[in-house]
Order: sequence, then C-alpha cells, then structure tokens
Amino acid sequence: MANLSRTIPSPRTLLVFEAAARHGSFTAAATEFNVTQPSVSRSIAQLEEELGFRLFERHSKGLIVTREGQKFFDTVQESMAAISESIKEIRKNAGKRSVTMSMSSSFATHWLIPRLGDFNEAFPDIDLRFELISGVMRDVTGDVDIATRIVEDGDPRYEIWDFAPEIIVPVCSPQYLADHGSVDEVTGLSQQVFLHLTDHKRDQWKPFLSGPVVETAEVGTWNQFSDYAVILQAATQGKGVALGWISVIASALNDKTLVRSSNKQRATGRTHRLIIPKNRAVPHVAREICDWLQYEMSSELEKLSI
Repeated sequence: MANLSRTIPSPRTLLVFEAAARHGSFTAAATEFNVTQPSVSRSIAQLEEELGFRLFERHSKGLIVTREGQKFFDTVQESMAAISESIKEIRKNAGKRSVTMSMSSSFATHWLIPRLGDFNEAFPDIDLRFELISGVMRDVTGDVDIATRIVEDGDPRYEIWDFAPEIIVPVCSPQYLADHGSVDEVTGLSQQVFLHLTDHKRDQWKPFLSGPVVETAEVGTWNQFSDYAVILQAATQGKGVALGWISVIASALNDKTLVRSSNKQRATGRTHRLIIPKNRAVPHVAREICDWLQYEMSSELEKLSI
C-alpha cells in the first residue's frame, strides 16, 4: 500500500479516470462528480504523469482509451467492484448476532436442518453456531445459548420451554415395512434388521420385543452405531428398524419418509425441553428463538395427534 500511495498520491483520480473511461467523455465524468470539465482534464493529465503512460487519445470526435488505458480501466473496475461487494457484505453482517445451540446431531439432521430456510426468514439477523452431540446428551457447558435436553421441572440452572414428550416408537422406511412386516409380527422377527445405538441399553427395545429376543440378540440381525443420526439415516434408506424418539422423527413421520414398525409406543413420562443457561448472559433473541422452535414442534405433534 505504501508503494501504491507513492505511485498514485490521490486515489480520487482513479475514480475520475474510471468515470471518464466508462462514459468516454470528460464532460460526462465532470457531471458525475459535480466538477468542471477542465478539472477532470487536469486530474487525468496528473494521473497519466504519475503512471508514466497515456490513458486516452484525444481526438476531435472524442476520447479513445489507449490499450494501456483499457487494461488499467479493467483493473480499476474489478478492484472497485470488489471493494463495493466487501462494503455490502460488512454492512449486511455488521448487525448480525451469533447464537450457539447445543443439540443431538440426529435432531439437527432430521428436524432442524429442514427448517433452516424458515428459520433464516424468521431471524435474518442471526447466525447459528451448532454444538452437535452424536451419542448420549451431556450437561450444557461453555458458551451455549440454547440447548435441547431432558431436565427436571423447575431446574434452577435454566430457563425452560417444554418442547416434546419423550415418546419412543420403532420406525422404518415404507418399503422396508412392506418387505419385512412390523416387529409386532413375532414369526417374522428373524428377518428383521435392528439398528441400535451403542450408548443405549438393549432394554429400550423390551416394550416392543420379547425379553429373550432383546437379551440374547439371537433373532434377527443387530447392527450397532455410535451416532443416532446415522441410525435414522439408515432406517430412512430401508436398512432396518430403529427406535424413534418423537422429538426427532416427528417431521419424518408426517412426511412419510419413516413409518411406524409397531402399533406400540412407549411414553416415558419425561419431556424434552429447550433450555437457556442462567449462569451467563445470552442474546435476548435466544428466547424468541425458543418460542419459535416450540411453536414449530407443537405444529408437528398436532399433525401426529400427540
């Protein structure tokens, strides 16, 4: 930049030159900058002297940009366009705030991400940062503003929004159900593929399968994964039966990408909640986001009659 300032002492002359070359006229450039035509002519002459080459050929019929001038004009225009875009982007983001959300990777993948477009429309000035958890949910730490967790009523550590009841139901793809039947059909269990989360005990399956099947895993094929999002992805692709938590699969059930593989469901009596830590200052908009998420989930559950 120091070398450039010695080469071109007045950056304004670049703007004058760009206007003159764009219009092909010193007079039009003078009108754009609200100065006289001789003033523009002097600025161009000064710039040519500083650069060491001619920018224009002056003819009775008007200005002709020289080959060197055209190359310089292209460079100046590209630079000005880049500066303009940079200013627009900075101004656009200057008022944005960042909100950090902690949630399971499965909830983010199967429930929230499909709504990101709607979220961005509702909160255009918010940038989201995600802390994703692939296995069992842990305590909220660090700079988290909003989290989804199961916590007790009135937990003094958090502001709390009820989000969804903890209801569990076996799910699979429509095609898998057509090919393998439901897990309620005991005679067909040997043909089933069970998609199981390694962090969970197999007891989670007992409300839907007989004890011996769960304890010995000798019936059917058992595939285990450490990431619940992958399990639901596999189920969606017709690879087997997964246990579905309503807070995660509500949308998938409504749009029929997943269907129930059992007439049974288990309501644990617990509630998934949106929580905001009280031990740190969070953006006020975080509470509006919780209201928005709560409304979106209640709409999904209403469609499922839950």
